[in-house]
Amino acid sequence: KPPTDTKHIETGIWSGKNIKIVYSYKEEPKKREPQDFVDHFNNKYKAIEKILKQRQEMNNTISISKLSSKKEKGSVSIIGMVGSKQVTKNGNLMILLEDPTGQRKVIINKNKPALFKEAKDLVLDEVIGVVGVNVENMIFANNILWPDMPNKELKKSSSEAYALFLSDLHVGSSKFLPDDFEKFLKWINGEIGNEQQRHIAKNVECIFIAGDLVDGCGIYPDQDKELITKDVYQQYKECAALLSRIPSSIPLIICPGNHDAMRISEPQPQLSKEFAKPMYDLSNAIMVSNPAIVNISATSGFEGFDVMMYHGYSFDYYVAEVDSLRIQGGYDRADLIMKFLMKRRHLAPSHLSTQYIPDAKKDHLVIEKVPDFFISGHIHKTATANYKNTTLICGSCWQSKTIFQEKVGHNPEPSRVPIINLQTRDVKILKFGQ
Repeated sequence: KPPTDTKHIETGIWSGKNIKIVYSYKEEPKKREPQDFVDHFNNKYKAIEKILKQRQEMNNTISISKLSSKKEKGSVSIIGMVGSKQVTKNGNLMILLEDPTGQRKVIINKNKPALFKEAKDLVLDEVIGVVGVNVENMIFANNILWPDMPNKELKKSSSEAYALFLSDLHVGSSKFLPDDFEKFLKWINGEIGNEQQRHIAKNVECIFIAGDLVDGCGIYPDQDKELITKDVYQQYKECAALLSRIPSSIPLIICPGNHDAMRISEPQPQLSKEFAKPMYDLSNAIMVSNPAIVNISATSGFEGFDVMMYHGYSFDYYVAEVDSLRIQGGYDRADLIMKFLMKRRHLAPSHLSTQYIPDAKKDHLVIEKVPDFFISGHIHKTATANYKNTTLICGSCWQSKTIFQEKVGHNPEPSRVPIINLQTRDVKILKFGQ
């Protein structure tokens, strides 16, 4: 029987499979003060400044306060947080950059079309580098640098094994699709599917579930009209009953989402033991926070894969606020939203893009470690992509379209399961619904 001891899981072997929790947020309950928000922003700035300074173009950065001593026109490099963004009467873009020492206006000229196009995607509170010419109290930008991801090695396992990615089960909703999930359960148990599909099922190493296991209660207006199970304790009991039918030899790595019975503010701790006790009773469940990083498949000669899990609550904001994302497909292109966040090395770079808990020591939404996989959910539509050899996977859902989704323009594609071959890094999507 697999060990259920949390300490054991966090330090290494789970049922003969090397699964290690690299990062999972553990909350220290405390009263929050206004200074915590100041420290939080400073920590975010310092973490991304450190990443930016690894760029060759940022070798000779200068603090904004020292620019005032530069009386002559000259080339400068600065790092700052975007405080405001506006179009001038001449049609140029003007941003206000701020570092811990001061503020400086930066002009991005419309006559530099490539730079201007990129700069239009700037969002408030993200941290960037600017190379340009300092003239009096203004910088005319020649280049904008994002922290971004380095090109990394495309790691592959030496042996054939598969990882599956689920999200957004929404158990308890009248829109939950039990017949489709039943097909998934039969497949993972080797009862249905062609020869190749059964072979994959037999070689599944682990299953990641990226939040919204249940539909919750009171999440959106009139939700109660679409609930078949209105008690959240019962919702988790029903969810656990479904997941218990997955072979116990396959570890289930589970993080919460915004529908789960807990605070919505990120980082979210592990699922609540009070509300979700039946989930903890599953012998193969490994609970992590949202976000989290989990290492899988490590051996004596292979360092394994780092999997970053994030439910994706901030995605809504960027679909609404970033024109290029909306024009290119919005909710239908989770891969573009994920690339957007990877480029900024932050899961919610704008202050308003998610509710968060300010931490005086660290911004837990900064993407400090470059993952091999970035997995998410939330928008109920599967997407996969490769970004600088990080595999991006947004999970599907197991719920048909709700009244709320109809109003906000969500077009879910339920009952799809992204599967990655860890030996080849190829991604397949199995469909268990229409």
